Amino acid sequence: MFEHSDAVLLARIQFGFTVSFHFLFPAFTIGLASFLATLNGFWLWTKDKRYLDLFRYWVKIFSLAFAMGVVSGIVMSYQFGTNWSVFSDRAGPVIGGPMAYEVLSAFFLEAGFLGIMLFGRERVGPTLHMIACLAVAVGTATSAFWILSVNSWMHTPAGFRIDPSTGQFLPTDFWEVIFNPSFPFRLMHTVTAAYLTTAFVVGGVAALHLLRSRHRPGSANPATRTMFSMAMWMATIFAPIQIFLGDMHGLNTLEHQPAKVMAMEGHFRSYPEGAPLYLFGIPNQDEQRLDYAFGIPKLSSLILKHDLNAPMAGLDTIPREDQPPVAIVFWSFRLMVAIGFGMLGIGLWSLWTRLRGRLFDAAMLHRAALVMAPSGLVAVLAGWFTTEVGRQPYTIYGYLRTSDSVAPLDAAAVGTSLIAFVIVYFAVFGAGTYYILRLMGRPPMEAEPRLAEVAESPTRTAGITPAQQQLTLKANRNKRNGDLT
Repeated sequence: MFEHSDAVLLARIQFGFTVSFHFLFPAFTIGLASFLATLNGFWLWTKDKRYLDLFRYWVKIFSLAFAMGVVSGIVMSYQFGTNWSVFSDRAGPVIGGPMAYEVLSAFFLEAGFLGIMLFGRERVGPTLHMIACLAVAVGTATSAFWILSVNSWMHTPAGFRIDPSTGQFLPTDFWEVIFNPSFPFRLMHTVTAAYLTTAFVVGGVAALHLLRSRHRPGSANPATRTMFSMAMWMATIFAPIQIFLGDMHGLNTLEHQPAKVMAMEGHFRSYPEGAPLYLFGIPNQDEQRLDYAFGIPKLSSLILKHDLNAPMAGLDTIPREDQPPVAIVFWSFRLMVAIGFGMLGIGLWSLWTRLRGRLFDAAMLHRAALVMAPSGLVAVLAGWFTTEVGRQPYTIYGYLRTSDSVAPLDAAAVGTSLIAFVIVYFAVFGAGTYYILRLMGRPPMEAEPRLAEVAESPTRTAGITPAQQQLTLKANRNKRNGDLT
């Protein structure tokens, strides 16, 4: 079946598939952990039950998404030692340290306090429970710090030398390795994207229940309205910040990885007197041209160099073998940008309805927010494809080519494992995602049950019906409140 396939391409597809699945969960949980810490803080500050109900509602979803993120991330580490063992051997002295720090300082911080966050409110007291919530939020952000530092180093390597006898990359300056030229921009852009991803998922869930409340009175309780309001504030504030950070990241990429920007812009030829911004076109890499191009003259030069007449080099200055796959980079970049401006539109729209006092009555806004609920997840994947495919044909930009990073592979073995990954991932993570969607499908309740109550209560597979389960939950709440009637 794979006799005539390219083993390197199959290994790239396999890693891309597993990373894409994994990336969705941290992109959601980084923001959700901070959202939970905020809700818990508001509950302790105001004693408003809405915040406690929302915390208990979203912490169930967080626990599932966090678990799936951990499991899906483990697989990638094995691929470093199998399909990409040559890359691991060559780059290990540089990237091994930061990846170990990610486990020691970030994952242990998350895992160590996660149990207290999920189950410890009544056991450890409000102060320590709040500290646990903050520790998990900080841990997720710290994890992003170390992982993005390693990834950024692969794009803009610094602080190293190459051993001439072994070909290994050896660190010479730890701080230059960590704070390499693209790292601050990639970190801010990615973490902000995670917060926006969470905001639009939360906003979409709230919008769903606000829309249902038009036909089901009582579906939109105060907690639902609070949830929608908080999500829209995040969209209003962070969407323009994200666009600004994206522009800064693009300027940094132009400085250090010009071929990637050429592919993003679809510039197959150089423009000595100002380059157009192509809104649409079909990249034809074989003929080195952009077919059916539609663009705005000189706007690309204005955006990238702040001068309408600034010259812009094109892919005609890059050897064909060093060019990234233009079509993927060109279209994934446009998808990411389009979603970013869509988020900005939702944020401004929500601000307008808020000022008019109609935030919870604007059905069209709620429908748009529901449609945009998964937009953050799509955008982070589009951005990841833009960044990683745009780095090709290198794993370490300018130094180590992808074809020289892969282990001696048999295409049949890689193809077979790829098929196995696809089947297992869609079965396992598909089931987990379906259950998360089921949880999101019901609105937060007044006196939302704790995670411990849900975990301890009987399930339908044990012969207990949903009605009986609700009675059990109610009895547990009454017992906890001292009302045995």
